[in-house]
Amino acid sequence: MTISDCCIKGFEWGGTPTGTEGKLGANDAYITGTNPDAAVLLVHDLFGWTFPNARLLADHWACEANVTVYVPDFFGGEVVDLAHVEEGRWDLIRPMIDRNAREIREPEIFACAAALRRAPFNYKKVGAAGYCYGSWACFRLAAAEHDPPLVDCISVGHPSLLTRDDIDGVAGAAVPIQTLQRLGAPFDYQHFPGVEHACFIRGDTKKERERAAMARGKNAAAVWFRQWLQDA
Repeated sequence: MTISDCCIKGFEWGGTPTGTEGKLGANDAYITGTNPDAAVLLVHDLFGWTFPNARLLADHWACEANVTVYVPDFFGGEVVDLAHVEEGRWDLIRPMIDRNAREIREPEIFACAAALRRAPFNYKKVGAAGYCYGSWACFRLAAAEHDPPLVDCISVGHPSLLTRDDIDGVAGAAVPIQTLQRLGAPFDYQHFPGVEHACFIRGDTKKERERAAMARGKNAAAVWFRQWLQDA
C-alpha cells in the first residue's frame, strides 16, 4: 500500500496536548509522560510531529500505559499541506515524500531509538509505534540485525512502504508485534472494518467507524505497551 492510497483529512481530536517540545538526539521532539524507566517512540505518519491528534495520542499512551512518549520530527521541519492532500494533489506531495524517503530517514529513526537506551535517558524498556508511514520504520526497529535490540515491542497499523524483507527481517528477533503473526514472536492482530488509512490519527468525527477505530486503536496500543513494558 502506498502513501498516496491514504485518505487524509485532518481535524482536531479535542483537547490541548499537555507535553513539551525538546530534543531526542539531534531531532526536535514532542515529549509527554514521566516514567523514567519505560519509553515509547511514536514514528509519525504523513501528518507529521506537530499534528494535534498525534500529540494527544501520545498523551493518552503516557497516561494509560504509564510510559514516556517521544514524537520526533522525522520530516526535517517540513509539514504537509493538508489542502493538497484533501484535493488529491499527489503530484505536489510526492516530492516531499521523496525528500523523506526510507533510506533518508531510517538512520535518524534508528539513532533516536538507540538514544533512548543511553544516557541521559537510560530507559530500561523501549517500545515503538507507527501508523502508515511510521509502520515500516517500526518493523525496521524490530529487525533481528540489531544487537542489542533497539526496541522491546512494536505496535503498527495500516502500514505503507512496507516490504517483504521488512517482515522477514523480524524473524529471530522475537520482538512482540501488535498486528502481525511471526513464528517465535508474541503477536496480537486486531481487525478494524470499514475504515481507511489514517483512521488511527485522523479520527474524522463525521465517520462513526473511524472515530470508534481511533479510540479502539488507542486503547489496544495502551494495553499492548502495558503488557510488554510493565516490568520496567
